[in-house]
Amino acid sequence: MKIICIGRNYTDHAKEMKKPVPREPLFFLKPDSALLRQNRPFFYPEFSNEIHYELELVIRINKVGKYIASKYAHTYYNEIALGIDFTARDIQRECKAKGLPWEKAKAFDWSAAISRFVSLNSHERNSLNFHLMHNGNIVQQAQSSDMIFSFDELISYVSRYLTLKTGDLIYTGTPSGVGPVQIGDQLEGFLNNEKLLRCAIK
Repeated sequence: MKIICIGRNYTDHAKEMKKPVPREPLFFLKPDSALLRQNRPFFYPEFSNEIHYELELVIRINKVGKYIASKYAHTYYNEIALGIDFTARDIQRECKAKGLPWEKAKAFDWSAAISRFVSLNSHERNSLNFHLMHNGNIVQQAQSSDMIFSFDELISYVSRYLTLKTGDLIYTGTPSGVGPVQIGDQLEGFLNNEKLLRCAIK
């Protein structure tokens, strides 16, 4: 099982990061050791002083596929979850400044919180509302229709380069409003106003 993470898939997030809006999907990988399941707490790592939250919609691949055409991509997933891509922003900046890979800023242990999955029908895929509350305040809010590249486009694109296998996860990008967390904080993720994800920072 692999975790495929999409970067800059919301125009407002690209702008807040002072980065150009991509013309094609950007992606990177996390190992399965990054998964943080069952609403377990996130323990602040000792190697960073600036961990940021990034709330994302997550789809789970339900069959093997390669070179998947967009028109068939909808048959490769039928469940949705919420995830948080935790990022060591200080380490990421340092790596980028040196022209180095920045996996250690994104792919560290427990950096990919994931909620339970819920069924997804074809009518909902472009009208999913989701938001993140940080200590009781809404900090991120978006709809799936705000994505630059849709679920189907992402599946088609990624499958050109990587064989998608049953159980693979695609974190589909984060909207604007990302920010830092501190020990003692509480994060809560909502999908269509149903709370699916909670994460205490310890």
